Amino acid sequence: MMAKYLLLKHYRGAPAPANDVPMDRWAPEEISAHVKYMEDFASRLEETGEFVDAQALSMEGTFVRYDGEGRPPVTDGPFAETKDLIAGWMMIDVETYERALDLAAELSAAPGAGGKPIHEWIEVRPFLTAPPTITE
Repeated sequence: MMAKYLLLKHYRGAPAPANDVPMDRWAPEEISAHVKYMEDFASRLEETGEFVDAQALSMEGTFVRYDGEGRPPVTDGPFAETKDLIAGWMMIDVETYERALDLAAELSAAPGAGGKPIHEWIEVRPFLTAPPTITE
């Protein structure tokens, strides 16, 4: 049975990668090479039936919570520099957890500054599944 996993790429909040140059300091051709790597990776997974979806996210974001009936939502204020920020995600559907780890490791090797692999930390999160039904 296939299982879905979310592979999360972080702007901040994960351990620092080996090639720790922020993307806003990359040359245009380095960004293009990174995007092409990601697209080629996704295309290969589409061919094997393991790709579900992927999206890059902007750095802007707000935490919001409910604050009671008739009250406006509460936001966390403009402190983005202190938050864990997700750069993007890829959803995969694979046979085993080990396969999810292998794909995350490969994704971690996307090129960054100087064309060298980033070796960034990719967070692997399984989707919750329904608990087994117990019948007696």
